Amino acid sequence: MKIKLSVLLLAMFSFNVINAQMPEDVFRKPLKEVLTDVERRYDLKLLYSENLVKDLEVSYATWRYRMDPEETLANILLPLDLVYQKTADKTYQISRFSYYQRSPEEGRKHLDRLLSSYPGLQNWEARKAELRKCILEQLGLSPMPGKKPLNPIYTAKRKFDGYTVENVGIETIPGFWLCGSLYRPAKGKGPFPAVLSPHGHFSSKDLNENGRYRPEQQIRCAMLARMGAVVFSYEMFGYGESLLQIGPEDHRTSFSSSMQTYNSIRVLDFLTSLPYVDAGRIGVTGESGGGTQTFLLTALDDRVTVSVPVVMVSSYFQGGCACESGLPVHSCTDLMTNNVEIAAMASPRPLMLISDGQDWTAHNPEIEFPYLQKVYGLYGKEGNVENVHLPDEGHDYGVSKRMPMYDFMARHLGLDLKAVRDRQGNIDESKVTIEKYEALLVFGREGKQPAHALKGLDRIKEVFRSLK
Repeated sequence: MKIKLSVLLLAMFSFNVINAQMPEDVFRKPLKEVLTDVERRYDLKLLYSENLVKDLEVSYATWRYRMDPEETLANILLPLDLVYQKTADKTYQISRFSYYQRSPEEGRKHLDRLLSSYPGLQNWEARKAELRKCILEQLGLSPMPGKKPLNPIYTAKRKFDGYTVENVGIETIPGFWLCGSLYRPAKGKGPFPAVLSPHGHFSSKDLNENGRYRPEQQIRCAMLARMGAVVFSYEMFGYGESLLQIGPEDHRTSFSSSMQTYNSIRVLDFLTSLPYVDAGRIGVTGESGGGTQTFLLTALDDRVTVSVPVVMVSSYFQGGCACESGLPVHSCTDLMTNNVEIAAMASPRPLMLISDGQDWTAHNPEIEFPYLQKVYGLYGKEGNVENVHLPDEGHDYGVSKRMPMYDFMARHLGLDLKAVRDRQGNIDESKVTIEKYEALLVFGREGKQPAHALKGLDRIKEVFRSLK
């Protein structure tokens, strides 16, 4: 009887323990309910999507409240990987945490802290050397992979009004081809200045509107060639004809960041090897993700003499693609870094930022550009850095963004703007011929590559790493 009673009491005790409410359960509430209460208590307006808060719960919810509303929001949101940003008086936008994005005010504070660390030119030069070493290491480019012959493959040359185009594939590592189109002035023997033209993340089912095949890309390359430059328009890793060797998903990998930077360095090798190119006059310009490639290449390779990154340079946005921010480049040194400081590594070489009002470059005039002016001021070269800001425009490389780029490149590379002006003196893009996608291919419609072409990301990584 005593044994039965003991078993019964044990069972009842176990039942009560299992069904007892623990503190974390007592104070657990749906996030939506908590946010509604926060709005009421602190007289706030919280902006968020219903999908963002759906099915999320806050443990010890009311214990997270503090006297300060922002401290309260941080306590509630951060454990859920959510963040807030003040957008107006008593108004906050709630969003998911993005490792590559901060608030503009955080960006401003970071630049101020960085600037205070190099009060003189000697400090800044030491900082540049430190950053370059770290960035190369983080990208897997230190030591730099050994450079093998580029073995360029050329297609037939097409002649247009004031310029020619031929498609070229260069073997940046044995078995991998970087494809692009080479635009050249129709007249003259050179040596001509050269411009690298990487493209951004512009994708479309219409291949004529995709990557380097976009009309905007063709126009700027042809115009620069008509002005007297040799221009190479080349594609991202995982775009265009590189899809003959890898998949589109391979673009959004950390390795893509390494490969794209190395590809740009090899494009520099290619252009400076051409007998009709002046290796002392090299420019680079690209937009969005191509803007990242622009300022990164300029920071790492002194052969670039003029740089125009378009709609990309920001102190608080590091690039939403792993091909830009997939490696811990921005964690370099105890001070860390950001894209503006990396762009500043161009100093004292000519640098123009082109920005707009509808993306992460919206604050260039009041945050990023003043910082760059101070860095260039260390050399007494404030006139070498410029910012063209278009507050009513968005994220592209449209005609209003191309016009200041033409002028800047002409001034610093010695190009002839008169060659592209109409009778009224306006820059005229109408004489450029927009070619169809197939006309710009190196390996043609069939995509037939040499027999030793590498297939698959793993094989490309293996060969890349074997070059060290």
